[in-house]
Amino acid sequence: MYKDFDTAAYDSIFVNTMDSLSGKFINPKTIKAFYKHNYNQPQLVTRFYTNGELDSLVVYLNGSAVHGFNPKIFRANEISDLLEVLSANKFKKVEESYPVIAKLELLSANAYLNYTNYLKYGVVNPRNIFSRYYIKVVRPDSAGMVKLLEGNDLVENLKSAQPKSPQYKALQSAYLNADSESEKRILLLNMERFRWQMPATGDNYVQVNIPDFRLTWLDQLDTVISMKVCVGGKRENGYEEKLKAFAKSGNLDDKPKNHETPLLFSKINSIQANPIWNIPVSIAQSEIYWMARKDPFYLSNSNIKVYYKDKLIGEPDTINWNRYSRDKLPFKFKQGSGGGNALGKFKFIFDNSSSIYLHDTNNKNGFNLTNRAISHGCVRIEKPLEFARLLVKDTYTYDKLRAEVDLPPVDSTHMKWYQKRMAQKADTLKTFQLKPAWFAPKNPVPLIITYITAWAQNDRIEYRPDVYGMDEKLWAAMKKYR
Repeated sequence: MYKDFDTAAYDSIFVNTMDSLSGKFINPKTIKAFYKHNYNQPQLVTRFYTNGELDSLVVYLNGSAVHGFNPKIFRANEISDLLEVLSANKFKKVEESYPVIAKLELLSANAYLNYTNYLKYGVVNPRNIFSRYYIKVVRPDSAGMVKLLEGNDLVENLKSAQPKSPQYKALQSAYLNADSESEKRILLLNMERFRWQMPATGDNYVQVNIPDFRLTWLDQLDTVISMKVCVGGKRENGYEEKLKAFAKSGNLDDKPKNHETPLLFSKINSIQANPIWNIPVSIAQSEIYWMARKDPFYLSNSNIKVYYKDKLIGEPDTINWNRYSRDKLPFKFKQGSGGGNALGKFKFIFDNSSSIYLHDTNNKNGFNLTNRAISHGCVRIEKPLEFARLLVKDTYTYDKLRAEVDLPPVDSTHMKWYQKRMAQKADTLKTFQLKPAWFAPKNPVPLIITYITAWAQNDRIEYRPDVYGMDEKLWAAMKKYR
């Protein structure tokens, strides 16, 4: 009967079927372009119906629950029913098969692409739902999808789409064994995070996990060093609504606080000992301005220098702050090097668009807190000296760095540097001025600041609180796939 298949008659049926279905496709343009290029012929049915691979597709779609998906989102039952109708072969005329073939073709193509894309790349693009997500994740593109549709081994492509990372598999196993819906939800959200195609960190990299309040340096999956960190404070409750109010009023008193540390990927490329803190405008307006008004000697006592049009003001304590509104401050503020500096003795720098860095702190009490989301956005690290040693690697550079912060050298042959520096500081005839000193890591070290609330460690699943409410936002974007 199929010898009488009329491609022109089928074409019109296919076009009508495409029009009726494509409105609910996720990638309609790609699918339409593929079939236009192939003269609207039933590519998947022709290649994969008789060899049973379309049946295998249904098996994979129905098994998607192990990844936390509802098979209904792939319309697996409809595809299965269409396969049964085609296999029953009760058509009296070949043209009676055209609507069945067209619908089977298009539903299979859509489900095939969606299933493989979800598993290889995740169902959500995090950059579309999180305002401070600056990690460039790889997303599916039309060229890759066309390649899938053109491929000759559908089952092999379905197999290769399965996530293979140990973390994903551990979370998946825990999900299949979990009883409570709340636990399943947390596991699902983090399975999704491990589906995202993150930048390649290599085997040697530093990770800051915000919900864990911890920095971990990994080398070939071995932990080189691990330490507590303090991260940016959570944005104000009702932030979105308050931001709208601020947009209307323009009044700084209406501006809601958002100090959340952004998620990013970069490389640590320099270390600054005895750093200077270039105080951000937001902190100058919300804190420094009020402190200077309250206490005329606050700036000099805090070693904060004030600049007007990039020129240093000799006596900032004489500034009449009543003359200036905080939303139009004409000054820049810099805190000089030294023990009172908010950045402590070390600053670890990496390229990013948010002026974020890792740094020491002069307030060590924060590391004793359970919830360490307390900074203005940068990441305070618990063991800066040890971290610096691991970055510079060689003893010569490390001892130079130690001398800058008045610590004796590890190698006794370098003692002269240290003694010379101590003599300079002790010389009362010359005013010793503490200045920043720059050091380079042996090699730039990849750094990823991420957000994971459940992961596998030591044969168990670790859970952490959703400190920024990012789980909640991700769940809102994902629950339609359940």
